[in-house]
Amino acid sequence: MTHRLPSAVPSHTPRPAQRARLRALAAAALAGTASWLLAGCDPQRIRELEEGVSTEADVRARFGEPERVWDEPGGARTFEYNRQPAGQQNYMITIGPDGRMSALRQVLAPHVFETIVAGMPMGEVRRRLGKPAKMMTFERKGETVWDWRWNDGGTQPMVFTVTFDDRDRVLRSGSTAELPDGR
Repeated sequence: MTHRLPSAVPSHTPRPAQRARLRALAAAALAGTASWLLAGCDPQRIRELEEGVSTEADVRARFGEPERVWDEPGGARTFEYNRQPAGQQNYMITIGPDGRMSALRQVLAPHVFETIVAGMPMGEVRRRLGKPAKMMTFERKGETVWDWRWNDGGTQPMVFTVTFDDRDRVLRSGSTAELPDGR
């Protein structure tokens, strides 16, 4: 009895445009999965770090390359580790001038949201909260809206929204419960 192996070549080969769409979908799925997976690992990685003891190399070994590095006064630097849009945290990890971790903060929290005030520049909001999950511009209204996903400590996913005017200054901000469809 002879067994025939199935052909490895599909009967329909996608066209270049279809292949590009498939690659884009796969990349988007993997990016969302990677963000979610990283967020799930964060508690363990955080437990492995100790303020004043852990080094920059320790932080990078556990969290990887930061989304952004912010220069601080006195030679310190803050590494931004973004978990948006799939996660509900953004971490700011400060490395002192001595190369040791001096602070690790999860910044998507009410006490940080309270510091976002009308008139604040867009860059300062980005600096305090990290990269948002979603950014939308409403040209007719002259407004830009940024959203961050977060959790209030319970079971209700939340969204913190900041609305900027056409000069990139905060008009208003506030939190609402995230709707089941992700809004």
